[in-house]
Amino acid sequence: MHQLSNKRSGPSFSLAKVGLTTLMAAFLVLFSGRVPAQDFFTLKGHGGPIKGIAATPDGAILTASFDNSVGYWRGGRPVWLEGHRAAVNAVVGVNGGAIVSAGDDFTVRLWDPQKRTDRNLGQHQAKIIQLAASPDRRRVASASWDRTIRVWSLDDEALPVEIRGHANIVTDVAFSPDGKRIYSASADGTIRVWDAMTGAPISRLVNHGFGINTISISADDTWIAYGAVDGTTRVASLPDGGPLRDFTADRRPILAMDFHAGAGRIAVGDAQGYIMLIDTENWRISNDFRATLSGPIWALAFSPDGQNIHAGGLDDAMYSWPVETLGSEPQMANTDRSFLKSPEEMSNGERQFQRKCSICHALGPDGQRRAGPTLHGLFGRAAGSVEGYIYSSTLRSSDIIWSEGTIDLLFDLGPDHYIPGSKMPMQRITRPQDRNDLIAFLKQNTTEP
Repeated sequence: MHQLSNKRSGPSFSLAKVGLTTLMAAFLVLFSGRVPAQDFFTLKGHGGPIKGIAATPDGAILTASFDNSVGYWRGGRPVWLEGHRAAVNAVVGVNGGAIVSAGDDFTVRLWDPQKRTDRNLGQHQAKIIQLAASPDRRRVASASWDRTIRVWSLDDEALPVEIRGHANIVTDVAFSPDGKRIYSASADGTIRVWDAMTGAPISRLVNHGFGINTISISADDTWIAYGAVDGTTRVASLPDGGPLRDFTADRRPILAMDFHAGAGRIAVGDAQGYIMLIDTENWRISNDFRATLSGPIWALAFSPDGQNIHAGGLDDAMYSWPVETLGSEPQMANTDRSFLKSPEEMSNGERQFQRKCSICHALGPDGQRRAGPTLHGLFGRAAGSVEGYIYSSTLRSSDIIWSEGTIDLLFDLGPDHYIPGSKMPMQRITRPQDRNDLIAFLKQNTTEP
């Protein structure tokens, strides 16, 4: 289920096919626990798109996925951290080798990856889409759709500092290099500055008009880069917020951004699947790479040495490209995702499955890692009974047996009404014929011949 794919040696590091250089790289991976820099590789094992990525100073890679899990990767091998009840959108490494993650279940969780245990720090009133660690990694700020920022202390169980002031969802958050201030971006089109200890407002730094999705701060606190829903990619000076540089391309929107001070580069990812690299020493675009065959770039993170850029999108794998040869390696999503299949090529029942079910559920006996359990053998099965899947207590204690009738009710009423408390997303199929066609498709594709 997990795999490190390396361009030179392949997933298994086949020694018969590689030269001395690759052999040495393989030994470095096996014995140091680190993926070698300046090689193209992928991290495979998630069962859904990659929503968040972080790289820790000691060489670990962290991935947050739509499959409700966090991957903690060393040497291409993951430790799976399970506990979220919905998609995980953001993850950061913090003090002492711990991990903090957050997602669509509104919660912020602190993990010990060695013990695979977690503590729920608390929650927002809506989904959380970004996290930022303070410079000393003892605090974490979270950005939420509930229009607030919260600052969590990891050294004690004190209540978080709650910051209000944005008129729309908060899309990104970052600490100043000294940890004293917090910068936040919002769909209200502004970037604001706050006191990190008290939450008191300091200034409205940028008033862009269109929603701002992502921000990055320079290491010396002299500029802030931001990307917006209208495709704007700009750099503003600090502390005044005045215009410094504009790298806007004819694409929209900008979804992800990361900055590496040592490499002197900003990486920018957009909805059309491009990764643009900006050289911050000469303020020029050094590369503009179409990283996906289809779909967006949702997450970006430089390796600790700045030589690789890690990216996530619709693919179930994280891709990492060497910065110096960006554009010469394979693109993301080399195989078509089933939910991107042309509607004309599918029956109505298959269309319903692809639209409502496919990103969370597999049809075959090997369900892999998904947000939901495999549907193989669905009919006649007790709800909450697939071995190895972490169900909500509602489904574990349910007396539902899956049949044509119960599946019809599930989508007629919606999971939130038919099974209140379930992890299933709120959705309905209102037309009886669409439900009938879905049920017929499931009977044909989930039952043993």
